[in-house]
Amino acid sequence: MEPTRNPVISATGLFTPEHSISNEELVESFNRFVDRHNSAHAAAIAAGETEALTHSSVEFIEKASGIKARHVLAKEPVLDPDIMAPRWDARGNDELSMMAEIGVAACRQALERAGRDVADVDAVLCAASNMERGYPAMAIEIQQELGIDGFGFDMNVACSSATFGIQTAADYIRAGNARSVLVVSPEITSGHLNWRDRDSHFIFGDVATAVLVEDAALAPADHWDILGTRLKTVFSNNIRNNFGFLNRAVPETEGDPDKLFVQEGRKVFKEVVPMVADMILTEAERLGLDPENLRRLWLHQANAGMNRLIAQRVLGHEANDDESPTVLDTYGNTSSAGSIIAFHLHSDDLEPGDRGLICSFGAGYSAGTVFVQRVG
Repeated sequence: MEPTRNPVISATGLFTPEHSISNEELVESFNRFVDRHNSAHAAAIAAGETEALTHSSVEFIEKASGIKARHVLAKEPVLDPDIMAPRWDARGNDELSMMAEIGVAACRQALERAGRDVADVDAVLCAASNMERGYPAMAIEIQQELGIDGFGFDMNVACSSATFGIQTAADYIRAGNARSVLVVSPEITSGHLNWRDRDSHFIFGDVATAVLVEDAALAPADHWDILGTRLKTVFSNNIRNNFGFLNRAVPETEGDPDKLFVQEGRKVFKEVVPMVADMILTEAERLGLDPENLRRLWLHQANAGMNRLIAQRVLGHEANDDESPTVLDTYGNTSSAGSIIAFHLHSDDLEPGDRGLICSFGAGYSAGTVFVQRVG
């Protein structure tokens, strides 16, 4: 089969953990932690030596983010005020790791949906916001478990990892260096979320997605042409995680809050919305596309307000749920997987010729756009 060197999306896959935490459950747990903390430090609070912690509320969470629930791999320890972090048994080096396990599940679904045999796949890119370990690469473990004879590597551009992975895979197709590439995003975000921080304890959820990017000659009749991709990064400290192997050089700070997810939410909102909207409009113009004619936007699922403003700038009017679907309410922010979940769950109803946009944005700052058109 002669390759066309035209990249397409043949299929997507999704793994969703069985456990879900509602806002009501999360708030009840968090407020118990606050009450215990304030009681234990009552003297210091009364003396003005430390500040009392403040309760969270369902109303506060939903107004700030639009999130109503999130899936997690370990529910009970996250809700335990004495732990407030995921817990599971350590796995040996000869056992499949957590990230690989959920990544493989998403990949297998994508392969099944495309009717693709693993013998046809050339590469695995593990694109996620945090890796379970430094090496060996998660992608190579996933490749091994799937039985793919090719290559794999990890890449991390935080919440934009999946779209950066799609462009990387598409470039391999364009260059003729691969025919079929799996971009897998296993996001165990519960591990790097500070569940004791009122401003962020509600944000993240766990999930895994997979995108099968292939040469058009190999793809099934029903697929998505990739019309164009564009990536952008601008350095910012407003979203940061300082956890890393060099922390052991300064052991007295290893447990500080900045070793988990931290952000300046208002600054992020103010700076990222215009950056992403301008990027989308510029790329649409370069591709000769009228953004107002885009049938659907599958945007990064971090904040309902951000998506509403970006969609309005792109489409020229306030988008309805059909034009810009939301999965944020039930999945929470799943980092790089969010826009792919939206695409996976809300794309089957589009007609051949319909065009849409997969877009992600986040820490870095980073942003990625993937313009697609339905075929089949």
